[in-house]
Amino acid sequence: MNLEHSYFTASFNLVPEEQDMAVLFSGEGRPVPGHKIGPSVHDYFLIHTVLDGEGFFQSGNVSRHCRTGDTFVIYPGSLFSYQADKDSPWHYVWVALQGEAVTALLSDAGITKERPLLHSGNTSELHSLYEHIRLAFQQSPYPRLESLEASGWTRLLLHQFGLANLSVLPARPKEMPEVIDRQIDQAIRWISLQFHQQISIDHMAATLGYHRVHLSKAFKQKTGLSPKQYLLKMRMDKARELLGGTLTIDQVASSVGFNDALYFSKQFRKYTGMPPSEYRAVLREG
Repeated sequence: MNLEHSYFTASFNLVPEEQDMAVLFSGEGRPVPGHKIGPSVHDYFLIHTVLDGEGFFQSGNVSRHCRTGDTFVIYPGSLFSYQADKDSPWHYVWVALQGEAVTALLSDAGITKERPLLHSGNTSELHSLYEHIRLAFQQSPYPRLESLEASGWTRLLLHQFGLANLSVLPARPKEMPEVIDRQIDQAIRWISLQFHQQISIDHMAATLGYHRVHLSKAFKQKTGLSPKQYLLKMRMDKARELLGGTLTIDQVASSVGFNDALYFSKQFRKYTGMPPSEYRAVLREG
């Protein structure tokens, strides 16, 4: 009599409603020798990482004998099958995902439908992340918080996949030195998030470790605008959006970083060709 049997444990998300990436369920298993899944098709992404043992994975034109440290990804709509080795059956963990951003997030980590496999030597870290995902779903009174936690751990898991896949990730364009390029990205983000504050370009440049002239030159090279022009553009674009609502002119001015509503009106007229009140009237007429 064969007493061998597969062992599986899993947890499920009770509220998988996030549009960008939702974790549907996660689990861990030790199937018996030769245990096979498929050929089948799923309507969600299913990621497996082999912690120990061996098995065989096939999807489309991709097939691989997988061992410890290997990860394979099943894409929605793809015909797949996988089977535990008959002599050394694998022990694996898995997570199922759904959402509009999953394909892009996997691609950021170097995983595509045509290249759904990767190898990592850091299986203990991966196992820990999978366990955090699975344990997030404890059917507490706060399922939405559980969903948020599982999503966070999953993003860390994808980050680990990316680190293991550095050799296939696209290199940063060399239009300007990498460090400067990164600092310009930070300056753009700084202005984009803080345009409603009193931003000092000198202070921003000093914080990022550059002289204002040097930063402005690199900034304009990348964006076509100086930091001051970019800041004004962000403020005016937001002001035009807000003028379509119910805020007063004073409130709009304050919301886009102008303490003086009169000065805001002059700047707005200079930028758009009409004062805020006239711009609002045109919007309402349209």
